[in-house]
Amino acid sequence: MQKMTMIYWKDGDFWLGKLLERPEIMTQGKTLEELEENIRDAFHLAFMDDIPDQYQLKEIAL
Repeated sequence: MQKMTMIYWKDGDFWLGKLLERPEIMTQGKTLEELEENIRDAFHLAFMDDIPDQYQLKEIAL
């Protein structure tokens, strides 16, 4: 499980948020719980959608 920092704020009736480490991922929710769920879904759709459940990680130098 990967951890990231969610930045969030209230705008009218909705909570808006984005990931500090991935600011291109932004979404909204009627509650903080819905916002957190939506931002997880957005992250997985953007970066993990085509990766199978059983995968491996390896740190490499670039």
